Amino acid sequence: MTVGLIGLGNMGTAVAERLVDAGHRLVVHNRTPGKAAGLADRGADVAETPAALAAVSDLVLTSLADDEALVQVAGEVIAAAQPGTVLVDLSTVSPEASARVAAEAERVGVAYVRAPVSGNPSVVRAGNLTFIVSGPDDAIDRVLPVLLAIGPTVHRVGDAEQARVVKLAINLVIGGLAELMSEALVLGEGAGVSRRALLDVMGSSAAGAPFVKYKTEPLLRDDYSATFTTALMEKDVDLILDAAADAGVELPVAKELKSLLRSAVEAGYGDHDFMALFLHLRSASNQEVAS
Repeated sequence: MTVGLIGLGNMGTAVAERLVDAGHRLVVHNRTPGKAAGLADRGADVAETPAALAAVSDLVLTSLADDEALVQVAGEVIAAAQPGTVLVDLSTVSPEASARVAAEAERVGVAYVRAPVSGNPSVVRAGNLTFIVSGPDDAIDRVLPVLLAIGPTVHRVGDAEQARVVKLAINLVIGGLAELMSEALVLGEGAGVSRRALLDVMGSSAAGAPFVKYKTEPLLRDDYSATFTTALMEKDVDLILDAAADAGVELPVAKELKSLLRSAVEAGYGDHDFMALFLHLRSASNQEVAS
């Protein structure tokens, strides 16, 4: 099938590379056209608009930044899609915005699969991406070979917006881990423990989640180039708190995490990787960079 992909940020570009390498016919579109140049050199076609992409695609993947972008782009795709087209969204967005897209897709007979992902661009390129999927089973079955060409793990969690909630729940844990790692490192370095020693022990302990291992080498290099920015993590925590309000539940740690992320963004770390929570906390603790 012809696969269209809209959104060539860090994640979207990595996904596109996997699809090209797997031999799929790929059509791409990005709001900033220059980001498509490298993929065009590798054999992808470039569409000037989401509608032009949808008109020639059997499957349209979207990887977008927020609710507003999804609703706008999905509306253009749905309006131009051919009969039998499947729209698969990989973004982290609110259940409410996703439900609006679902209603519009159903109205015109476009199948809609929610497929937010767990992983970063390096995970994508290593072939280890995880999909959290909900939607009609027949539509998921149709797109499953394409998803498996990108990553090996597909969790089916429901037939509607369940994937959105699961993704937000995972990001809550990841954001909390980032803050707790930051506090642990500030504590250790403040008491004279080397960062490498602490991270080595942490990674092999009961607390050694894959996230700890992913972040160890960048932290040892003081490398905070973004795989996922502090500002985007704050956006996700906002979505988490909105979802909690809709469900009528209290998330006290999420509220505190929102405050900590807002403080880091205001301190100038919005475009850094969200592990800049450590930089911000260390600065507040008046610690020098460890040698």
